[in-house]
Amino acid sequence: MDFDAKTFTLGEQLTPEQKAYFDQYGFIHFKNFISKESVETFKKEAHRVEKEWLEAGIDKMNGIPLKFGKDEKGNPMIQRLCFLSQHSAILHEYLQDPRLKALLTLIPDNANRIGEDEKDGLVFNHYVNADNSKFSQMGWHTDSPRDLFLGQKILKMLNVGTHLDDCPMENGGLRVLPGTHKLSKMKVLFLKKQFIDHNPDKNEVGLNIEAGDLTVHDGDLWHRVEVCPFTGEKSRRRVMYFPIVQGKYQPKDEKSKTPFYHKLGKLVVK
Repeated sequence: MDFDAKTFTLGEQLTPEQKAYFDQYGFIHFKNFISKESVETFKKEAHRVEKEWLEAGIDKMNGIPLKFGKDEKGNPMIQRLCFLSQHSAILHEYLQDPRLKALLTLIPDNANRIGEDEKDGLVFNHYVNADNSKFSQMGWHTDSPRDLFLGQKILKMLNVGTHLDDCPMENGGLRVLPGTHKLSKMKVLFLKKQFIDHNPDKNEVGLNIEAGDLTVHDGDLWHRVEVCPFTGEKSRRRVMYFPIVQGKYQPKDEKSKTPFYHKLGKLVVK
């Protein structure tokens, strides 16, 4: 696809150009959102929590299964942690950043909020392409079907990603199909085989991401994560996602049941 993805700078208010870009394409990429020092701090916090959970033998958090793998040395690791900010004062404070609150206006509803304790909360995804890794890519999907599995009406949501490693387009990483958030609900659900289809699409757009960048995509937008052609340290990609949600407030806690869609198979969901 002949498409040159623009990048922007996020302040405490979105500009008309930024809103129009997101409305048209369903995603937006903000450069240098957090400092390199913050990147290192956030990685240390995520790995601190990971170590604590591994030592405690925790395999679920608030009903959501964790995703496990092994590092390049064969040591156990958690490749997908959820509700991370509930276990880190630093990351909880990060979610109070007024610039993040500006993103609420991307959905036209006054009930929008950062879902720190809803959905899966703040998620830490750790992709690595190694022999022992079970989490190196993610097939085409949208984020909307989970509402259906929960017996709910599909509501608009956003996924906001804070990137903690450099990931130029040639290293794989995030791929989006611009404008697909405006398709019919049937195509939002069935344009491709959710999570199973890993095939490149002629219309897909890859993003040149640096550590510290912020990306936002509409929950109805088709997207995937391409496997890195390299192995080991050069393939490592760490990114934190949190949802912006609307509708009835639905927090999760230690008594929450595991959603049904997690029992259908080993689906990888953001």
